[in-house]
Amino acid sequence: MQFKSYWHDSAPVFEQAKKGPVEGHYDVAVIGGGFTGLSAARHLAKSGVKVVVLEAGQVGTGASGRNGGHLNNGIAHSFLSAKNELGVERAKALYRAFDDSVDTIERIVAEEGIDCDFRRAGKLKLASKPAHFKSIAGNFEAVNREVDPDTALLMAGDLSTEIGSTSFHGAMLSKKSAMMHMGRFVTGLAGAAVGHGAVVFENAAVTDRKVAYGKHNLTTARGSLTADTVFVATGAYTSGPFSYFRRRIVSVGSFIIATRPLADAEVAAAMPGNRTCVTSLNIGNYFRLSPDNRLIFGGRARFSATSDQRSDDKSGAILKAGLREIFPQLANVEIDYCWGGLVDMTKDRFPRAGFADGVWFAMGYSGHGAQMSTHMGIVIADAMMGKADRNPVSGLEWPAIAGHFGKPWFLPMVGFYYKTLDRFQ
Repeated sequence: MQFKSYWHDSAPVFEQAKKGPVEGHYDVAVIGGGFTGLSAARHLAKSGVKVVVLEAGQVGTGASGRNGGHLNNGIAHSFLSAKNELGVERAKALYRAFDDSVDTIERIVAEEGIDCDFRRAGKLKLASKPAHFKSIAGNFEAVNREVDPDTALLMAGDLSTEIGSTSFHGAMLSKKSAMMHMGRFVTGLAGAAVGHGAVVFENAAVTDRKVAYGKHNLTTARGSLTADTVFVATGAYTSGPFSYFRRRIVSVGSFIIATRPLADAEVAAAMPGNRTCVTSLNIGNYFRLSPDNRLIFGGRARFSATSDQRSDDKSGAILKAGLREIFPQLANVEIDYCWGGLVDMTKDRFPRAGFADGVWFAMGYSGHGAQMSTHMGIVIADAMMGKADRNPVSGLEWPAIAGHFGKPWFLPMVGFYYKTLDRFQ
C-alpha cells in the first residue's frame, strides 16, 4: 500500500512553473495553486490581467489533489436546514451555485481539452438508518419542488441496480452531479492558466505581507514581488501572514483509500450504478469508482487536523473496516493507496468569499470544494474586475471562532459529539 494520493500518482507532472526568483509587479497575486486559485488566474489572464500564482508546494498539492473525486451538486446541509439558516433566497442561490459549479468545470474541460474523465454520473445520498430515509425524503420533496427537479427518491428496493450493498434504506438521486480525475484536471487547469498568460511559481509559500502606497509586497523564500490586488485561495492550508482566515477556518482531516483495479464482475457486484455515493451518517463515508475501476472510499475516520503517514495509516485501518461492512464481497481486495488531506470547515459549514482584511478570498467549502472552488475562483475574479456580483455568499457574516487561533484543539470533542449523534439518531 502506497501512502500517496492516487490523483497525484496517476496524473502528469505540471512542468510549466516559472523558474528563477520570485520578482516583479503584477496586477493580481493569487495565493494558492489549487482549483480556486488556478481557475481565478486562468479567468483573469484571459481578460488581459497580469496575474501571478504563488503556490507553497506544487499545484494541486493541497485539497485539490487529496479529495474523493466527487463533483456533487446540491448543498452539504439539507436544503431545508439551509433555508432556515440562510433564508429562502440565499439558500436557493447557493444551491444553484453548486449546479453552476459543475457546469463551469464541464465547460472548462471542453474549452481547454483537459483529459480528466469528466462524466455526469449522478450522486446518491444513501440513508444509513430507516429514520435517515424519512429525513432524506423530506429534503427531497422540498428540493424537487423548489429548486431542482432533476432529482429522484429511491426506495430501498430500487437500490439493487445502483449499489451492491444491503446497508442502506433508500436514497436521494441528484442527477446533475459528476466525477472526474482530480489530478489530471488540476494539471490541465494550471497549464491552461499559463497558456493564457498567467505566471505560476511553485515552492513559493508567502511568509510576509506588507502594504505600502497601495501595493502589496509579498515575501517568499524564493524572493518577493508586488501586486495591486491579492486573492487568498488557500483554504485549510492557509499559513503565513493570513491569521484573519486561520481564526475562521477549522482544518479537519479527511482520509481516503483506493483498492486495486476491480474486475468487471467485482464492479458489477459492488457499484453497478457507477455514481458518486455519500452516506447519511455525520461521520459517514463517500465512495466512487476511479477511471481504472478502483473503489475510492473515504471519510472523516478520525477527527484529526494532521495528515501524515502515521495518521493516514490509522485512518486507513478504520476505512478498511468501513469498506468491509458496506461491501463484504470486497473484504479481501487489496488496498493500493491510502492518503489524507485537510478540509477547510467553517463553523456553520457554509463557504465564504469576498473581501476582508485587505484581500479578496474564497474558501470554507467544508468538504464540498472540488466543484465549488473552480466556480468561485471565476466569481471572485469577476468581482475583482468590477463585474456583476454573482457571489452566493456575499455579505454573509463570518465571525472568528472563539478560542481558535489556528490549531483546532477542540476536534476530539467535536468527533465525540457526532459519534454520539450517529449512535442514537
